[in-house]
Amino acid sequence: MADENGAAPQVRMNIVAQFIRDLSFENALAMKGINNGEVQPDIQVQVALDASKRAVEHQYEVVQKYKIAAKNKVDGETMFLMEIDYGGIFHVEGVPEDQLHPFLLIECPRMLFPFVRRIVSDMTRDGGFPPLNLDPVDFLGLYRQELARRAQQVGTA
Repeated sequence: MADENGAAPQVRMNIVAQFIRDLSFENALAMKGINNGEVQPDIQVQVALDASKRAVEHQYEVVQKYKIAAKNKVDGETMFLMEIDYGGIFHVEGVPEDQLHPFLLIECPRMLFPFVRRIVSDMTRDGGFPPLNLDPVDFLGLYRQELARRAQQVGTA
């Protein structure tokens, strides 16, 4: 969609607010009374995304949901389990309607990721483990994976 001069509209995005919707950290080693003797962590990270329109014009809520589980490779025992739902409210203008969905689920999570990473690092350190610095998340890859999954569901239905 171009303006009267033929130029594409300029994209404007602001983060209006950020928040932790839900957060839990379970130190299974401490709850079981196990010492940290022979420990080789195997860390699994699952990421889910959600976006929704808000009542205010041009505002959207984007939530990242992380589930992080650490198990000991030696005996398979769970070391810790962390879940965090981290959200942001974004004011977005100038994004064509057909590009809004990928914009909200790729660009907005990229803006929030450093804050989530810091919280995860602090929580694991405060929970008695070395700080866990999450590897960067490929939000474009996640988006494509979700589109492929939905297409497959439609194809099998």
